[in-house]
Amino acid sequence: MDWFPLCNSLRISAISTVAVFFLGLWAAQEIARLPRLAKGALDVVLTLPLVLPPTVMGWLLLLLMGPNRPLGAFVGEVFGLRLVMQWWSAVFATIAVSFPLMYRTARGAFEAFDPALGDAGRTLGRSDLWVFWRVKLPCCRQGVLAGAVLAFARALGEYGATSMVAGYTPGRTATVSTTVYQLWRTGDDAGALRWVLVNIALSACFLLAVNLLEERERRAGRRRQG
Repeated sequence: MDWFPLCNSLRISAISTVAVFFLGLWAAQEIARLPRLAKGALDVVLTLPLVLPPTVMGWLLLLLMGPNRPLGAFVGEVFGLRLVMQWWSAVFATIAVSFPLMYRTARGAFEAFDPALGDAGRTLGRSDLWVFWRVKLPCCRQGVLAGAVLAFARALGEYGATSMVAGYTPGRTATVSTTVYQLWRTGDDAGALRWVLVNIALSACFLLAVNLLEERERRAGRRRQG
């Protein structure tokens, strides 16, 4: 059994999760400071990929990154690289579809944070950056970690946008999801079933991790109230 699709899926998911982790934290922190109207408008824009079909996201990415499109043509001319039909093309797709999960979860955790704790740090002469990383983030760590796990699981199971921007090339761009589809399309039900079971096992592990994190957060909340 060729394990490249699994290794490639894990690689793509890990890279995109690191990216959406920091992007999601930054967006959740900065947008919370904006006026209500601007906050609502940006919230809709940033959350939209969560409800759009993955194929729509793939089409939008191709409009931007295709070889004859603005960004794709610029990168090709300056750096000699193609932004599509490479294994790392799937990173852009998984970032686009998993970012809303990280952003929404982080925003919810930050909204539950007691601002008095941050004010206490500032009265001691600490900067906003120090308060964020040393006070706010540790207090919200369970929600933030849950968002990161959900983003990783979403990236791992992504098919629609990934197949459109990265395609399917065995040993180069194949992922677990695209491999399942190709094996089914060619009539290899046994091979498809093996990868389906692998995907189910991984997804179950990530969902279990999210449940454990949520349970720890509930217990910590009860201890604080007690």
